[in-house]
Amino acid sequence: MKVNTIIRGDCIEELKKFPENSVDLIFADPPYNMQLKNALYRPNNTKVDGVDDAWDKFGSFSEYDEFCITWLKECKRILKDTGSIWVIGSYHNIFRVGNIMLNLGFWILNDVTWYKTNPMPNFLGTRFTNATETLLWCSKGEKYKKYTFNHKMMKKYNGDKQMTSVWQIGLCIRGERLKGDDGKKAHSTQKPEELLKRVILSTTKQGDLVLDPFFGTGTTGAVAKKLNRNFIGIERETAYITLAKKRINAIRVMFPEAEWEEEEIIK
Repeated sequence: MKVNTIIRGDCIEELKKFPENSVDLIFADPPYNMQLKNALYRPNNTKVDGVDDAWDKFGSFSEYDEFCITWLKECKRILKDTGSIWVIGSYHNIFRVGNIMLNLGFWILNDVTWYKTNPMPNFLGTRFTNATETLLWCSKGEKYKKYTFNHKMMKKYNGDKQMTSVWQIGLCIRGERLKGDDGKKAHSTQKPEELLKRVILSTTKQGDLVLDPFFGTGTTGAVAKKLNRNFIGIERETAYITLAKKRINAIRVMFPEAEWEEEEIIK
């Protein structure tokens, strides 16, 4: 199994090719199935560049549920007994995904709230501004107790205070936001590196293998490389793969936390 690579293909078909118990950590940012019916416009009549990609559209809730059941079953099969999985979603899908994960036997360790410090406003004024997404951090099952959690490391990272399950992190903006040739954002749901940094730093060791079955423009791989972890990404869109490869190959500076070891962080 070749590491530090991006596999082009359908995530379910590619996951089936992985050996059992072969991955230390899975981070999954699946389609949200946002069920958007109409275009959204700002008060000045400019169109909001939201999530209207074909890969986020499903014919029904049952079709979306079956898709999630299938890829999550494969993730459970290939996850090591000592590993864990993170799945991120919005209110559109995270409750459906969480229910499926529980039914498949995953054990929820934390639900982490990503509080966006710079959320998109609710332009129509019909609801509260949606400023959060939820990450479910799960072990393979209730009996699997030997998952990695770098408690002391995250306490040090958080200014010598125990890190809570509410993470205040801004959306990708400026230099971190990848752009296409047209100057528009290359991926509608690119996640900030700080979010992945906390996920990977807290629940892996140096040299561990991190899998992202919905790799997009490569945030998981970029952060894994900067933290001295290995990664495998699965992505079916060629344009995203091109951007991800360029992004990851250009990395020359590691995060300082790349050299941290849990056992060393003892006062």
